[in-house]
Amino acid sequence: MPGAGGLPTGTVTFLFTDLVGSTRLWDEHPEAMKEALARHDEILRGAVESRGGHVVKTTGDGLHAAFTTAEDAIGAAADGQRALSDVQGPDGPLRVRMGVHTGAATHRDGDYFGTAVNRAARLAAAAHGGQALVSLATAELLGDSIAGDASLLDLGEHRLRDLSRPERVFQLRAPGLGEEFPPLRTLDAYAGNLPLQLTSFVGRDDELDRVAKALDEARLVTLIGVGGVGKTRLATQVAAEVLPRFPDGAWLCELAAASDPEALVQVVAATLGV
Repeated sequence: MPGAGGLPTGTVTFLFTDLVGSTRLWDEHPEAMKEALARHDEILRGAVESRGGHVVKTTGDGLHAAFTTAEDAIGAAADGQRALSDVQGPDGPLRVRMGVHTGAATHRDGDYFGTAVNRAARLAAAAHGGQALVSLATAELLGDSIAGDASLLDLGEHRLRDLSRPERVFQLRAPGLGEEFPPLRTLDAYAGNLPLQLTSFVGRDDELDRVAKALDEARLVTLIGVGGVGKTRLATQVAAEVLPRFPDGAWLCELAAASDPEALVQVVAATLGV
């Protein structure tokens, strides 16, 4: 049901989109990107609103939208992908990844907060350009009610970058949409041993950004604080966030039991299997 500003409340289906390679395209073709992005925004906003959805906000080169029904969100994703495939960017058709997830979220000051929002964003981040991913929660709501020739392809369980429970992921299939894509951009696609966490990582975005930026400037970053403040949780989450930048993966080495330099080397070697 609608809340303030017409935004749906209660159980909401979220759609996140992201334009692939936008940073490089802006650097190399700034003038052409202005025109292409204006068309991109027009298409996605039109796809959302024509299906009764609401654009919550734009996110630079993507958008965050909310829908009362899962059917409308799926329809908007399919409509948007089809229309975008005909838009030529500076070096070819615009390639947008999408994620759709349904859940309860807190609505405040024209925005949404909570794990359902984060989950939808993580799904979008795991997709490739032209691909729309759908969560199990949304798939179960849809059942057999997907309109037209659309269907969902079960891609199995995958570990998203929030390090909480694995998500069963489906790919939206419909006329005019791509069929074949590389493996999903999830933790499963990279080497490493980052552990699953009992809860999602919420509310520490500023700290995440600061540590990730520090890793851009230094080979070694140390987190210091009293026991129990969440240093390890923050470190593992940062590792998950920056994982695509490191082709050899991310590894957690528990050094608490290493009482001397030789023991430290043994722990690291055992973790890496060398």
